[in-house]
Amino acid sequence: VLRDEHPMDFALAMFMGIIMFQVCAETMGIGPTLIVSNANLVKKVVFPLEILPLAQLGAIWFHLLISLGLLLTGALVFGRGLSLSGLVWLPVILGPLLLISVGLAWLLSALGVFFRDVGQVMPFLTQIILWASAIVYPISRIQSQPLGWAILRWNPILEIVRLARDAVLWNVPIDLRILSYTYVVGLVVAFAGRWVFTRLQPAFADVI
Repeated sequence: VLRDEHPMDFALAMFMGIIMFQVCAETMGIGPTLIVSNANLVKKVVFPLEILPLAQLGAIWFHLLISLGLLLTGALVFGRGLSLSGLVWLPVILGPLLLISVGLAWLLSALGVFFRDVGQVMPFLTQIILWASAIVYPISRIQSQPLGWAILRWNPILEIVRLARDAVLWNVPIDLRILSYTYVVGLVVAFAGRWVFTRLQPAFADVI
């Protein structure tokens, strides 16, 4: 928490959190229907189905880049300014978010073929992520609750958002241990999602 925080700091921090949360929310929202809604492509053996989730993620991340452009403009004009180091760190901080979104897209698109009700659960799960990641309120509220912080500090989305806010908005040095942790989680989610997709893919045509 900044000692001389003013309303614009809070607005920019919340916007930063919403931008990153939206990537997860959109990925979880469309993931379960990606393969099912393209059933005609499943029958074509030569078509690499793993590209479908990645293509959809491209659109989601394009929107993220536009939103980030607006955020950086706001931080430059209304906030505390931008530092070169913060801008350099931003793509590095976004790396784990990309890995997590890719892994979730592969995982949910595969599971959605066999469990059509998965999509109905996603809105509930996204709300949990929203409130567990300090998106619309200061992270200090979680830190003030020892039990809650002991659990939620392992939430990679919370840590990615915190790192991005620190680097871009507040010029706070990056905690490399936290950054490393988010990369480990991102790689695990990406590899797990890819593994599940690969294992289930041969049965897609029989189920759809």
